[in-house]
Amino acid sequence: MDQEAAKPPPSPATLPLPLHRSPLGGQVKLLVAIGLLAAALAYFAFAAFQGATVFYLTVGELLDGRAEAEKVVRVSGKLVPGSFQREGSGTLATFSLTDGVRVLPAKHDGALPDLFFNELSDIVLEGTYAAGRPFAAREVIVKCPSKYVARPAQQGPAP
Repeated sequence: MDQEAAKPPPSPATLPLPLHRSPLGGQVKLLVAIGLLAAALAYFAFAAFQGATVFYLTVGELLDGRAEAEKVVRVSGKLVPGSFQREGSGTLATFSLTDGVRVLPAKHDGALPDLFFNELSDIVLEGTYAAGRPFAAREVIVKCPSKYVARPAQQGPAP
């Protein structure tokens, strides 16, 4: 007879034990994976918006030195009437913004929005500023008036 056939059957103590999987093991791994994915997405969103934040100042705050020189900032104000100038058919425009008290000279090379000259519109310039030089706007944003206010009635009888 064969020697293998002559071996006694293995005892239960020498048999390998079957692996039992915990019913929660797969769920825990799934929750950990979802948590890591959510953390990664939150980090990427934070990193993207961190670089997109830009200071928003009034004309007076900018002139008081609240912005670092040559750092990109946004400044809000209204167009000073009669301050707009454009040389010939070029795209370089110079103008001034005011917050009602102080005046900021500015320049922009490019097209301007349609409502730029509306006296009720707030203008937001994004660009850089250094003391003694005009604000160098790389982008001009016009905020439409939230309310359309009727012009004050003129004194005297109606025509």
